[in-house]
Amino acid sequence: MNIDISLFWDVDFNNIDYQKYSQFIINRVLLRGTIKDWQELKSYYGLERIKQEIIKMRYLDQKTLNFCSIYFNISKTEFKCYNIPPSTKELWNY
Repeated sequence: MNIDISLFWDVDFNNIDYQKYSQFIINRVLLRGTIKDWQELKSYYGLERIKQEIIKMRYLDQKTLNFCSIYFNISKTEFKCYNIPPSTKELWNY
């Protein structure tokens, strides 16, 4: 897979099992990747596999959740990350 390895600064990308850690890879590309990375992701995994993985993700930011909901025509309530409250309720008010 030809995606920007700087997205995976905290792991050894050369030793990642693309099938076993597909949800991790898809999440990183969705949250921090470029259009080129997204295109590579679609060609490697296919839209159906990406759709299956994003529904099960525990975290997506609001912009990414909106994108995925519209792109895959899935209600936000079907996403696991939508139904699980965040561990941090709100930031401190200074």
